[in-house]
Amino acid sequence: MQEVLNYILSLGSTVFVPIVLMIIGLIFGLGLFKSIKAGITVGVGFVGFNLAVGLISSALDPAVTLIIERIGLNLTVMDLGSGAGAGVAFSTVVGALIIPAVFALNVVLILIGATKTFNIDIFNYSHYAFSGAVVHNITGNLGLGMAAALIQATWSLLSADYSAKRVQSELGVDSVSIPQGYASSSVPLFAILDKIYDKIPALRDSKLDIKGLQEKIGFFGDPVIVGVILGIILSLLSGYNFADSANLVMSVCAILILFPRMIKIIVEGLLPLSEAAKKFFAKHFSGRELFIGLDSAITLGHPTTVIIGTLLIPITLVLAAILPGNKVLPLADLAFAAFFLCMATVIHRGNIMKTLISGTLNMIGILYLATWFAPQFTDLAIQGGLAQPGNSVSALWAGNVFMAVIAKVGSFGILGIAALIIFTIIMVFYVKKNALKD
Repeated sequence: MQEVLNYILSLGSTVFVPIVLMIIGLIFGLGLFKSIKAGITVGVGFVGFNLAVGLISSALDPAVTLIIERIGLNLTVMDLGSGAGAGVAFSTVVGALIIPAVFALNVVLILIGATKTFNIDIFNYSHYAFSGAVVHNITGNLGLGMAAALIQATWSLLSADYSAKRVQSELGVDSVSIPQGYASSSVPLFAILDKIYDKIPALRDSKLDIKGLQEKIGFFGDPVIVGVILGIILSLLSGYNFADSANLVMSVCAILILFPRMIKIIVEGLLPLSEAAKKFFAKHFSGRELFIGLDSAITLGHPTTVIIGTLLIPITLVLAAILPGNKVLPLADLAFAAFFLCMATVIHRGNIMKTLISGTLNMIGILYLATWFAPQFTDLAIQGGLAQPGNSVSALWAGNVFMAVIAKVGSFGILGIAALIIFTIIMVFYVKKNALKD
């Protein structure tokens, strides 16, 4: 099973996701040629997206390291990043079983009408595997660990259903949703905050999205100019010379331009699949909806997400330095802060002020949860050969409230898992009645 898992993961999203989308297209009656074209178009978009992500890493990581050195942060838990987090999760027994288990669960939940989302984002099943691995590690019971993992997978599907219409409205694509392990866990917080903002006149009446920003400050509201400003701020914080600063500014501007372009290519590939899905379900299931569950990466083309994500880099470093009890040194995941707030942009409909506040509050929670998970993360990393004894490691990736709740409650054994199952059943009915509107 581990060899099969390793092979599937080795294909990468640029190969596996297009293959799955081609199969889905054929099932929905899109036709062979159009299915192949749609799948490959999405794959090309992901290739471009991965190049842009690589640009983030190569451009921002050195600056982040220098900023940390200049600030003089002395924290004891190292942030290994999402890649290491996924590696830790998939190296466990639960990780080896997670793909077929979640796939089977997803099919059953769709058949009984508990969810509308079919989650093809298998590369982020690692979040579910980590929760299950923690419960297995604490209780010594593999069955409880698998139950915990499947409960989180269900929560992600429910969260995806809850936010689907808002996601579709912001992306301009029907029949998609975001069950990605981290993004889905942030939806409840952002939804609650959105309701709170509606009670505050200054935030309720705020129209400060990218269009509003451009109307208020004209030329300086252009995303490219914003990129120049953000690049200069990061350059000053890192102490770069002119040459390095100029390169960093160009890289930040490139990120702001390339992300939306790559997401447009992905959306172009998804549109015919979306139309085929609607026709298929209208014909065979009396108009019943089905959403294709995708990686949160498809939301990152929104300028608000990229701008606030870049702003959160220095903000997170300040938070790490001043928050009492935080032990995590943000590093490997810091350059990818946009992933941690992408659903805030969706829930708040691109409002810059709301997204900034929500993103900052979310990062506070991430730092504390990553600190809380550090002992278990370190233990599992050592077992998987990804860390050495004596080192304390974690990841901002582990700052996931779904994982924390499930790991904590699930560690109480059968009673804890039973309580989680009961709560999950209640949430199925809640989401059906209270899903967000577009």
